[in-house]
Amino acid sequence: MDTALTRSQFVRWRTAIFAIFAASGLSIATWASRVPSIKDDLGIENSQIGMLLLGMGVASILGLSASSVIIARFGTRRGMLGAMVIFAAGVALIGVGTNLVPSLAIVLIGLALFGFGNGAVDIMMNVEGAAIETASAKTLLPLFHAFFSFGTVLGAGLGALAAAMNLNVFTHTAIVTVIILVVAIVAYANVPTREGAGDPAADAAGPRAGWRERLMTSLSAWREPRTYALGVVLLGMAFAEGGANDWLALGVTDGHGGSEELGAAALMVFSIAMTVVRVLGGPLVDRFGRVATLRVLAVTAAVGIVLFILAPNLPLVFVGAALWGVGASLGFPLGMSAAADDPAKAAARVSAAATIGYVAFLCGPPVLGFISDQIGLLNTLYVLVALVVASGFASSAARPLAGAKVGAGHHRGE
Repeated sequence: MDTALTRSQFVRWRTAIFAIFAASGLSIATWASRVPSIKDDLGIENSQIGMLLLGMGVASILGLSASSVIIARFGTRRGMLGAMVIFAAGVALIGVGTNLVPSLAIVLIGLALFGFGNGAVDIMMNVEGAAIETASAKTLLPLFHAFFSFGTVLGAGLGALAAAMNLNVFTHTAIVTVIILVVAIVAYANVPTREGAGDPAADAAGPRAGWRERLMTSLSAWREPRTYALGVVLLGMAFAEGGANDWLALGVTDGHGGSEELGAAALMVFSIAMTVVRVLGGPLVDRFGRVATLRVLAVTAAVGIVLFILAPNLPLVFVGAALWGVGASLGFPLGMSAAADDPAKAAARVSAAATIGYVAFLCGPPVLGFISDQIGLLNTLYVLVALVVASGFASSAARPLAGAKVGAGHHRGE
């Protein structure tokens, strides 16, 4: 059994996971904000940037896939610490390979470590966030994901400031590396050991199962039909979010004839709308229930994307982008919440469901790019509409299990 926590211990645990979500977002925005400088400093072409992105994407998927093994072997507490050290080292190497020892190979190795560590920690921080949600009996995962968004905003702001100050990439990434490592160490000290998360010191009542046995338990979630139904919910919304991040601005410029500034502004509208709903969404879910919320948001996202595609003028394009952001905001965190309904199997189920969603998030945008070469970008966005609709139809899989403490809403007749 997991040890009961005092109020102070619970608050420190929750704050630590908020910080880990923010640190992950900070690291990603740090890389993204300095891509132009990295390209100029190394004198590389867009095709080589594409190679770097491919390496990072492959490593991220490997990190996602390895998370079950890491949790089974070390538990989420130690696993998160190790993963954060790995992606912090990756951030540092990106700077080293850009300025200290200019080398495309070193930057690629850095991005591989960065991708692997972030992929692994993504799963583990969601496992911990879901456990906190269960312990508090309130829907909190949307707020955790909002902190990831806050981290990306902070990272983008620091990146812009570093560029304006002519701070080289090595100095910038060294500062961010120190921040990440401090967060990792402080968070580790404040995350409790838990039997349900596979932490070694948590099971004091008897001998701990072997890690191979724990791995088999973790992988058993892949044999449950509900995992794949939740995967459809996550896949549709992950495609919608990832597709917007990579293609929404281009849709404004190439599809609707807007300027680059308007494309960036439309993406900002999408991001703000999504973040606001993530901040405010928990109480709405607790009021109306997880399934009803997912259905309404799926309709909202579909309407927003269709409006974005068909809008006859730019103001309506911006309205479409806002609705798109609102609709895509909660699908991923609520899918994670549903996977964690049974605390005894939360780590295994969250890991499996999140892997489906994150692979879609990483692989979806390149697939859309290939399709858009054949039928045009705006027409390609209808793929997102279809996937969002499928996500809405699958949302009944997110209905809380018997005994679950969150997600049913005040009206249980949904």
